[in-house]
Order: sequence, then C-alpha cells, then structure tokens
Amino acid sequence: MAVAAIAGCLFLKRKKRGDGKWTRNRVIITALISLLLFTLLVGLQFVRFAAANPIPVYSLKMPEEYINYTISRVNGSLWAKVDGTYPLTKFSIECQDQALSGDTLPMVYPTPPDTTNISVKMDKTELEWSNYTQIVPDAVHYTALGDWPMINCTIQPVLDQFMLKIHYEHPIMLMNGSCTFLYDLNISPYLSPWSNKSTAHFNINFETGYTDFQANTIATDGTLNPVEYTVTKETTAETVSLQVVSDYSEPLPGDLLISFNEGNESEQTNSGFLGSSLRTEHGYALVAVIVIAVVAMAGCLFLKRKKWDEGELIGDKL
Repeated sequence: MAVAAIAGCLFLKRKKRGDGKWTRNRVIITALISLLLFTLLVGLQFVRFAAANPIPVYSLKMPEEYINYTISRVNGSLWAKVDGTYPLTKFSIECQDQALSGDTLPMVYPTPPDTTNISVKMDKTELEWSNYTQIVPDAVHYTALGDWPMINCTIQPVLDQFMLKIHYEHPIMLMNGSCTFLYDLNISPYLSPWSNKSTAHFNINFETGYTDFQANTIATDGTLNPVEYTVTKETTAETVSLQVVSDYSEPLPGDLLISFNEGNESEQTNSGFLGSSLRTEHGYALVAVIVIAVVAMAGCLFLKRKKWDEGELIGDKL
C-alpha cells in the first residue's frame, strides 16, 4: 500500500493543484493502483497458505488377495466361476505422483470374453457397474490370450478399509489342444515403496476330471515361469492351491496362466454306481469292497468245488 501511495504522489506532482478534473483522475488512478497491489499481496499469501497446507492425498494397498475358481461343466461346455476377494486399505503418502484424492474412486476391471453374471460389492453393498469398453471402444486390456474388455464402477465413499468382492463366470477356451484360462494379475497400482509386497492366493476347485495340470505366470514378453501347487482331494472334487507373490523391488511375475486336459468320462461324472471318480476316498473304498467281494466269491466257489470233488471220489470207492 505504501508503494502505491508513493507512486501516485510522484506521478501527480506533474499536474497543477487547481485542476478539478485532474483531481478526480488522481483519486481514481490512486485507487486502481492500490487495489492492484492489494490483490497481488492477497494472492501471494494464498499461495503460501496452499503450499503449507496441501490437499490431503492417499494411496491404496492390498497385501493379500484371494481368488477362488470353480471349474464345472455347463450345458456340455467347461466354465469357470470366479470369486475374487480384495481387502483394500487407504493410507496417506507424500508422493504426489502416486496419490489419489477426493472421496470418489473410479475403478476398472478386465474380464475375459463372453463373461456373464458379473457382481461387484464393496463390503455388503452391491455396486453398479457398466461395460467401459462399450462406452470407449479403445479401452481394452492386453493379455496373452488377447484383448479383454473392461467394466468400470465407482467406489464412494472411500473408507479407510474396505473389502471389494467381484464375481463373474466365463467359458474356458481351448488353446493348442488344452483347456486354458488366464487370471489378469494387474497388481502394479497397489505396489509402492510404502506397500512393497502383495500375495495372490488361488484355489481352483475342479468338479470335473482333469489331467496334465500346468500353472505358469506369463510375462508381457511371453516368458513362462512355472508355479508350484498342491492338490487336496475331497469327496466330489479336487482343489489345486497356489500362490503368486509380487514384489515392488523386482520385475512383476505377470498374469497367471492355467492349462489342463479333461479326464475320461468315468472321471467327469458323479452319477451312476461305477461312474464316480476313482480318485476320491469313496472311490478307493468302493474298489476295495469290490475286490474283497470277488475274492470271497471265488473262495466260496473253490470250497464248493472241492467238496463236490471229494463226494464224487467217495462214491466211486463205494
């Protein structure tokens, strides 16, 4: 303000004191200069305030995720039912480049071709979703099995902790003579220096017979790396369990690629006396019972035959 007054006085000394018109102009010019400098000073103070109090930002971390597959036959074709559970935690960070802000979080999720029965929940709340690729045709997600469409939904409000659950079903494709499906392990948005590791837990429940099971991660360049797994035998099915660990400090493993061949007809159906899977505990028990029964019947026939032969021998002697 002092600068504005001094500048006005120096400029006005060049005019006569008795000029009334000039007096009015002098007042207007002085007011304008003062207003301009005042605006600049207020703006400077606002910038300083904003720098000292930035808009709160956050990121999301997901140290664990759980994906359950159920492989079954539907109308003569193999289908996969997928249930993904994703525990998410919001935390504040200082790095603006990796931060989110606001109370609304838009999310996209890739789905295999011909996916049906899609359901998205945040905790117990059903979320509305839409086909993002239909709205934006170029919005596809590249995978080793081709370009996948994407769905999108909005999470609001963004809680400090919440559980995202996604269910969908899709047909299993035949590739190079094997039944093949892929899970898109797009974990990079949830890895950071503040959350540097995430483990994906997979359970694949087979309700049909299968052979030659293979599990691999496939990188963006097509490199395959085998994944160790365990098999649990149950009454009517078998479950394959495996884990994929992603580390922020290492190259990402890529997506999970599963392939297998179908078993024979007797292994695929649970109907009928001899049609149940022989690889289950009940199957083994059934085989044991049949073997014991056959041995017992053979023993009885042998004893009867022996007694009959002895009777004939006694008759001949008489």
